Amino acid sequence: MNKRMKLNCIKIIVAVAALTISLSSFSQDLVARQAPIDKKFKSVDSLALHKQIQDEQAEMPAFDLYPNWSNVNAHNYATAIVPESYTIDLTGFCMPTTQTRITSPFGPRRRRMHNGLDVKVYVGDTIRSAFDGKVRIVRTERRGYGQYVIVRHDNGLETVYGHLSKQLVKENQLVKSGEVIGLGGNTGRSTGSHLHFETRFLGIPIDPALLFNFPKQDIVADAYTFKRGQANAKTAGTYMAVGKDGVIRYHKVKSGDTLSKIANRRGISIDTLCRLNRITRKTILRPGQILRCS
Repeated sequence: MNKRMKLNCIKIIVAVAALTISLSSFSQDLVARQAPIDKKFKSVDSLALHKQIQDEQAEMPAFDLYPNWSNVNAHNYATAIVPESYTIDLTGFCMPTTQTRITSPFGPRRRRMHNGLDVKVYVGDTIRSAFDGKVRIVRTERRGYGQYVIVRHDNGLETVYGHLSKQLVKENQLVKSGEVIGLGGNTGRSTGSHLHFETRFLGIPIDPALLFNFPKQDIVADAYTFKRGQANAKTAGTYMAVGKDGVIRYHKVKSGDTLSKIANRRGISIDTLCRLNRITRKTILRPGQILRCS
């Protein structure tokens, strides 16, 4: 190979190498330019997903827990899957009323279960939503709750405000914590003006006193852990409520029940059952009656 041919070969090799380096640099430049674009698209996707979640929450608060949104049934969640345990965030709360006197606690009352607590309010007193949420039911019952409002909240709770003199919200309305939803009253099954206040999780009543401290106008803690079958859960005819000394169990009397049958089923003596309920062995049981069993 003569000198001229060698020189041409060297030029070709150098040109190929330069082209390779140029293509590599071009590819790296494309990747570098694409990175911010990918990041931007990722950000857009993230914002879209966040907006979608917000829209779903606005459409049906706590949509991951509740099977449906209904303006018809107050507490019918037969198809709901109740988790073994669920932590309910109580921050961002507002006391439903500034009144502090509890006139009737949660628990059995006059042969029936009182699934909320009664707070003394006066006709026209302001009643506020306890948390952010969406109004599910605005209705009037001639007996029972009277004029009442049910709000479903993002934390999984539903709160009930009963015996109102006036409802100031509409069904499917979004409300903020502390927003006025009604006025205190004496409607429905009520012997004096008061607020009947319930806190429920998937239709299961929870003693509001475990969440709210009305005398101190504060929440009991920043969060409450619901446990299936333990904390104020209504299951298989038994009502259970956690008290300071442990679990207190209640039995709802069914047709055919006797003191002997109930005592045997609950693992206590008849005398203990009578003592807990201040009755005698001769007391006639009525279907629907609530008996304390521990």
